[in-house]
Amino acid sequence: MSFLRSVILSVLIGAPVGGLACDLALVLAVDVSGSVDAEEYRIQMEGLAAGLRDGVVAEALVRGKAQVMVIQWSGSTRQEVSIAWVEMGDFAATEKLADRIERLERPWRNYSTAIGQALVLAVAQFDRVPDCRRRVIDLSGDGTSNEGVAPRELYDALVQARVTVNALAIEQSDADLTSYFYENVIHGEGAFVATAGGFADYPARIRMKLLREVARQTAQCVTCSDLRQGD
Repeated sequence: MSFLRSVILSVLIGAPVGGLACDLALVLAVDVSGSVDAEEYRIQMEGLAAGLRDGVVAEALVRGKAQVMVIQWSGSTRQEVSIAWVEMGDFAATEKLADRIERLERPWRNYSTAIGQALVLAVAQFDRVPDCRRRVIDLSGDGTSNEGVAPRELYDALVQARVTVNALAIEQSDADLTSYFYENVIHGEGAFVATAGGFADYPARIRMKLLREVARQTAQCVTCSDLRQGD
């Protein structure tokens, strides 16, 4: 193992602590609303799979025996668990998960953007996984919520469930989306927003976002300027 790799991994998740089953339970919530075309959907899935295959990300997930699942979300009645919880017990598990993500079929194409409902579904999934030190929802999207419960109305439920929500704002057509996600969607200790200028930037940004999410600690940015420049 190289010195640089050792240094990076020294701040990433290690063995589960305090008798808990794992270090991190991570829900990957992917936007498949009507504003996402077929090519953009493909970019998201291939980029997410590539991020999980990153050597440092994969090793950190395996060391922490992380649990990972995938949700695809759109309008208020169109949210699904596409891949149920998978334990990252070894590198074969991370590779298998990446393969499954690449092969996922898109369930819907022409519906609204219900971020709050996506969070409701995601939070409910933590009752179906062994207790982990951190519970994180990684939500990506290219627009503001326009249907269903408002994301801000879920803050109390997120606190009660011990869930942190991080977001990836894909600013394909909305240059203020990072600000919206910062003010309305993210929640919890160390919560952050990563920004992609468009779908073409998604693969690089989701990789950096995953690296940050598997870290033991994350520094919370306090201004939208910091959020745009920090990842």
